[in-house]
Amino acid sequence: MAEETIDPFELMNLMRRLNVEVDRFAEQFAVDHGLHRTDLDALTVIMDASREGRPLTPGALGAALNLSAPATSALINRLEQAGHLTRHRSTGDRRKVELAMHEQAAALAGRFFAPLGRRMSAALEEFTPEERQVIGRFLGRSIEATVAARQETGAPEKGS
Repeated sequence: MAEETIDPFELMNLMRRLNVEVDRFAEQFAVDHGLHRTDLDALTVIMDASREGRPLTPGALGAALNLSAPATSALINRLEQAGHLTRHRSTGDRRKVELAMHEQAAALAGRFFAPLGRRMSAALEEFTPEERQVIGRFLGRSIEATVAARQETGAPEKGS
């Protein structure tokens, strides 16, 4: 039995619905742990930088989230006081401060998001390697299109 063809409009509708559901899932973590949405976005930026092996300064975090210096300082103070992140001097330049997610916060997030990761991985396993390659290419191009559309409309840059 051949699968039904999905047109671009329906794919965009499915992406929108996925975005809403992922946001709702992430929002539950934020609510459970007393975090603002910007706090959760900041932790994601910090985790991504760590995973990529690149240092993250307060200025880079503020730029990624499109926050002013005072708002970035308040955010960092809030996350540090809650035990979610640490600040340390850069090993390459002692004048610079770098941010890292606290190990306990990373473990907490890992436990919360593990069921989503397992279920999403299981869903992706249903596809052949070639199909996953197409999905990856589609998602990459969708991200590029979204960034380009944001730039076209003059919306503030929030980093990648």
